[in-house]
Amino acid sequence: MDPAGLQAIGAGLAVGLTGLASGIAEKDIGSAAIGAMAENESLFGKGLILTVIPETIVIFGLVVALLIS
Repeated sequence: MDPAGLQAIGAGLAVGLTGLASGIAEKDIGSAAIGAMAENESLFGKGLILTVIPETIVIFGLVVALLIS
């Protein structure tokens, strides 16, 4: 087995799985944030911050992928 190929698979899994997990988390948080903003418009800032937090998971996955390759 080629070590470079295994590194590429590992890097792809690191980014792909964190992207999938981030999408699932944002789906749930986004729907809850929209529901909260429908009742109280002053919660827009908190809702925006909470929907951005799961995106940091993908950044960590990208860092791991860069460290692998």
